[in-house]
Amino acid sequence: MEEFQHSYRRLCKESGAEPQETVLQQLQELPRGRLDLATQSLTVETCRALGKLLQKEALLTELILSDCMLSEEGATLLLQGLCANTVVRFLDLKGNNLQAAGAEALGQLLRQNKSIQSLTLEWNNLGPWEDAFAAFCGALAGNGALRQLDLRNNQISHKGAEELALALTRNAHLQQLDLRWNSIGLLGGRALVNCLPRNRTLWRLELAGNNVPGDILRAVEQAMDHNQERQTTSRENRARTHVLSKEVQHLQEEKSRQGSGWLCPQFLDLMETIDKQRKEMARSSRASAACVGQLQEALNERHSIINALKAKLQMAEAALALSEQKAQGLGELLAMAEQEQRSLAQRQAKERRLEQQVGRRAGGQAVLGGVTSGAHAPSHPQEAAERESKLLRDLSAANEKHLLLRNQVDELERKVRSQQEQLFLARQELTNTAAELKIRAVQAEERLELEKKRSRQSLEDVEQLRAKEVEHMTRHLEESERAMQERVQRLEASRLSLEEELSRVKAAALSERGQAEEELIKAKNQVRLEEQQRLAHLEEKLRLLAQARDEAQSACLQQRQTVADAQARASQLSLQVEGLRRRLEELQQELSNKDQEKVAEVTRVRVELREQNGRLQAELTAQEALKEKVAALERQLKVMASDHREALLDRESENASLREKLRLKEAEIARIREEEAQRASFLQNAVLAYVQGSPLRALSPQK
Repeated sequence: MEEFQHSYRRLCKESGAEPQETVLQQLQELPRGRLDLATQSLTVETCRALGKLLQKEALLTELILSDCMLSEEGATLLLQGLCANTVVRFLDLKGNNLQAAGAEALGQLLRQNKSIQSLTLEWNNLGPWEDAFAAFCGALAGNGALRQLDLRNNQISHKGAEELALALTRNAHLQQLDLRWNSIGLLGGRALVNCLPRNRTLWRLELAGNNVPGDILRAVEQAMDHNQERQTTSRENRARTHVLSKEVQHLQEEKSRQGSGWLCPQFLDLMETIDKQRKEMARSSRASAACVGQLQEALNERHSIINALKAKLQMAEAALALSEQKAQGLGELLAMAEQEQRSLAQRQAKERRLEQQVGRRAGGQAVLGGVTSGAHAPSHPQEAAERESKLLRDLSAANEKHLLLRNQVDELERKVRSQQEQLFLARQELTNTAAELKIRAVQAEERLELEKKRSRQSLEDVEQLRAKEVEHMTRHLEESERAMQERVQRLEASRLSLEEELSRVKAAALSERGQAEEELIKAKNQVRLEEQQRLAHLEEKLRLLAQARDEAQSACLQQRQTVADAQARASQLSLQVEGLRRRLEELQQELSNKDQEKVAEVTRVRVELREQNGRLQAELTAQEALKEKVAALERQLKVMASDHREALLDRESENASLREKLRLKEAEIARIREEEAQRASFLQNAVLAYVQGSPLRALSPQK
């Protein structure tokens, strides 16, 4: 890598900038095929020089640029340099706050680069820029090399999820997509679920922390399980085809070695049967895949219908509750109006009785009073008639108000009844659709089981036929095997020596693997302790705010450096494991020319190593999942607290509005009472004045 370092110095001098010491140090300690610049603050000049170097670099396969605080211009220069690269397989751009320009540069990279298989974009800001993210998704749709994409914590909304769904319908190569901790929501989750039946290669899709409903998550898991089953069956078919081709090749070699013509027709028959079985297996797999796709589409449609009916049912229940509240309020108003009407009727009856008494007294005055009372008599009946007409008008207005309120109550009752009928119909329709969906799901499961049994039966038939053919061929080859027994005896001595050497190599490999496992466990424990320390430092930084920022940054840099060292040690261990694998492969190649039995032993060792690595990777992923679950629970607690506060504020505002309405009603009732009291006092004063001013009082005897 000295040539890479000299080239970096030369390009920096040509651009008139000084090379960064940290970058030079990383280039000096560069492991084979890996450039790790994590947590290094890269300037624009450094990004320009690295972009030019990456255009022609043919040794790097992994490029790690996480937490490098890249600017938009620097990220664009680096990605433009990677567009012409044909060697880099792994690219990590985590935590660089890439925005609109970064999304466009990433889209150009996916359109032009044909070698990157894993792209990590965690902790960036690609989602809010809709046009740039749409361009990135369009480039993803046409990319045929990318297998793994990490888009965690990118603020992707439901519109971004719809663009990703369109890209997934056209992309037939992406296998893993991580969308955790975004803002996809219900609409984005539905768009992703609707696109999955047309995508057969994606077998892992993570949607945790996106406020996606549980039924959508279950549908996504079912689609991923179907894709995994499809891929496993295709791999098994390829493995069986490979085994059959090896057997055919072995038979051809035996035929050419013996030079006899009696194997030709049997060999041709075997080839024809194998071709027929391949065609039948392909036809059955296509038919089963089409059937499963149709069943999945029907199931998704039924899920969407059920969700729509549930939403309608909730809306109808809310409207029914609101209408019941309105009806209750209008009923209370109607009761108050009826009570007021009864009180007004009682008052009017009292006033009429008083007026009748006054009229009778006025008639007696007209008979006994003579001429003096004639001037006063016409005025009192006229005032009584005016008061009576006024009271009648008030009574008619109260009756009209009563009728209007009664009509409103009747209309609301009709609406409530219609909404109850609609709610009953919606519930009935929901139960019918749920029952139908269950029946169809059971039928689909039965059909799927039948297809699986049929495919298994066909595979078993193929295996039986192949076993019969192999047994038939082995019978015919026994004579040739007898002739080769002498050669086997001669090679037995060499095989024993090779077995001793293989046992020594296996013992050395086991010891090295144990050492590697111990070092890996130590590194994992150290990384866990460092992660715990880092979390403690971050909590202290949040408590102390800006005062301890510099100390926390220095501690964070030290921890990142230790993590980078641990990653370097892990990469060295992986290189050692890779060297062991290559050594085993060389031994396998040497032993395959002499005896095919040693191939199985070496492959078994390789499988054990892979299983060990898989278990370690599973432990790491389980730890990450636990951390993410803890973060998700904390976010859920925050969301629940905010929802509780909002609900309390809404209840307080509703209580204030109800208090205001109650105050207005009380003021109106007080005003009506005051008006009625004034009317009663006016009527009483008028009656008293009339009684006091009448001549009957003068003629009445003194008590």
